[in-house]
Amino acid sequence: MSKRTTVGTHAIRIAVASALVAAPLFTVVPAASADPVKPVAGVVSSKQVSDRELTLTVHSESMDRDIPFKVLRPADDSAPRPTLYLLNGAGGGEDAANWFDRTDVVDFFGDKNVNGVVPMEGAFSYYTDWEKDAPELGRNKWTTFLTEELPPVVDGALGTNGVNAIAGISMAGGSVLSLAESAPGLYRSVGAYSGCAQTSTQPGRMYVDLVVEGRGGADTENMWGPKDGPGWAANDPVVNAEKLRGTELYISSGSGVPGPHDRLDGPGIEGDVNTYANQMLLGTTIEAAANQCTHALKGRLDELGIPATYDLEPVGTHAWPYWQDQLHKSWPVLGASIGA
Repeated sequence: MSKRTTVGTHAIRIAVASALVAAPLFTVVPAASADPVKPVAGVVSSKQVSDRELTLTVHSESMDRDIPFKVLRPADDSAPRPTLYLLNGAGGGEDAANWFDRTDVVDFFGDKNVNGVVPMEGAFSYYTDWEKDAPELGRNKWTTFLTEELPPVVDGALGTNGVNAIAGISMAGGSVLSLAESAPGLYRSVGAYSGCAQTSTQPGRMYVDLVVEGRGGADTENMWGPKDGPGWAANDPVVNAEKLRGTELYISSGSGVPGPHDRLDGPGIEGDVNTYANQMLLGTTIEAAANQCTHALKGRLDELGIPATYDLEPVGTHAWPYWQDQLHKSWPVLGASIGA
């Protein structure tokens, strides 16, 4: 990494912390029992939004709550098709910062034969299994839900062929790698955009703190236990990189240096001075940190002899227009891996 793209941990902490703080119904019915019946994973509701788009609400047994999803159906559904799970960033899709509101995902997949499945919850959770319930965020068992409970429900409800890929940005850019490590063989490929997979060492640990504690107001020890305990390393995709062997990987980040989308009249900014200033301050700083983490991940994968497709751009900030670009660029890798 060049000197101009390297940001010290102290500078990152100050800059980021200052702003972060500022289809048919398919239901599984449990067998009769003398004990009270507990709900299990299944589709609670389904609503057609357009010819290709629908919303699903899926019950999670492990979290004992209903999770909303947005779904894009294949261009041609005359045969079973594969599934691409797309995860949002720190807000989990609970705010306007999501794939549907910030990118051309609907148009882009208009001619693709794939089911696009996007969970619209999971804010500040890292899409992981927490050791303890969080008073601020409730019960989070996202690894269990996404890798064990959800896939058979989606396969049954959408009539898929059972072949999967997964991709995510920012917070979820590391989570998608961890999910693949937790369930070898579930995903043929992974797209990790501007994530920080190095979660048990700096600057990754600081990044986790800023997302979970700075934005979510929750205690990271409820997530993976004490910082010096085994939970952090157990959930670090870099530490566990060997488990990615055999999975097609597409990994990208910008450098933090402003690029073609970082203009006052750029997409998502559209002349708003405050948005532009925020992107220039936070977008540059966070992406520089993600770039540092991404190079650490690449170094570990290279050391293990695990191949991946990389797009490490010399410019680009932590912003949706760049992630839209990366979804487009990664599709040849993701799509080919699942036969879409």
